[in-house]
Amino acid sequence: MKFKSFIYTGLMVIAANSAFAQANILNAKIPEEIGMKTEAELLLDNDKPLEYGYVGDRDILYSKMIWEKVVLDERVNFPLYFPVDGNLGDDRKSLYKVLMENIESGMISRIYGDSYFTEERTLKDIEAALRMRKITDAGIEYMNENGVSEDEIPEEYIIERNIEPADISSYLIKGLWYFDKRQGELKYRILGIAPAAPDVNFIDSEDEAQKEPIAMFWVFFPEVRDILHEAKAFNSDNSSTPISFDHLLNSRRFHGIIYKEDNVYGDREVKEYVADNALMQLLESERIKDQIRDFEQDMWSY
Repeated sequence: MKFKSFIYTGLMVIAANSAFAQANILNAKIPEEIGMKTEAELLLDNDKPLEYGYVGDRDILYSKMIWEKVVLDERVNFPLYFPVDGNLGDDRKSLYKVLMENIESGMISRIYGDSYFTEERTLKDIEAALRMRKITDAGIEYMNENGVSEDEIPEEYIIERNIEPADISSYLIKGLWYFDKRQGELKYRILGIAPAAPDVNFIDSEDEAQKEPIAMFWVFFPEVRDILHEAKAFNSDNSSTPISFDHLLNSRRFHGIIYKEDNVYGDREVKEYVADNALMQLLESERIKDQIRDFEQDMWSY
């Protein structure tokens, strides 16, 4: 009986893994059939994000809120950035494209202007940060000479620029490290995430000082877990088993630099008290990280 149970379990695991691959790619006779799943595969697709366990306030012995910057130039963070175009199919999208498509469709109904989730925004509110449309100097002269309005100016006198997935340079992630005294373990929980890009009005400027990335909007991470679970990131080790963005972020398969922690000085950022010194800012980030990590080690020191 144990051997049969083992066989059945193995078959289920194999079947479940195959459901995550690009469906029907080996059986498709025309390109339109790629991605069409069989009834058996649809039955296996009832998976959901792994639920967070309940953590009582009395179970938290220690906690530290931190904000991290995940720079997309680093190789380990590439799954969050690529692909930057939309020509690879519906199952290959960058994290920014997944967020924006669901915001535009209304699946993500609430976005915020700050990491404390107090300033709720709408898509219309953030359009100024996503799109730029301005009239050139020649266009202004054309308006004055011909007495026309902005809507009547030829397209050649108008410059338009949108924030695209390729323009996202980093993500800002807010999370809580806490020590669960019931399980005797230091754990991490993501609370919010924000794509960051240079100001759309200066994104093509040659002045690097004007191209500092800023948060475009924040989303409350627990609220969008179902959406991020359905969206898959590329797995460079095995392309037949992509990993969901929810799993990727919750398992911390990224590298982030701490740029802020909760503190008595109004949660000031590292750059505010370690100014104009990138190396010392990086060392301060590592010091905060070591302080959190050392707490767990100290709990087992006698």
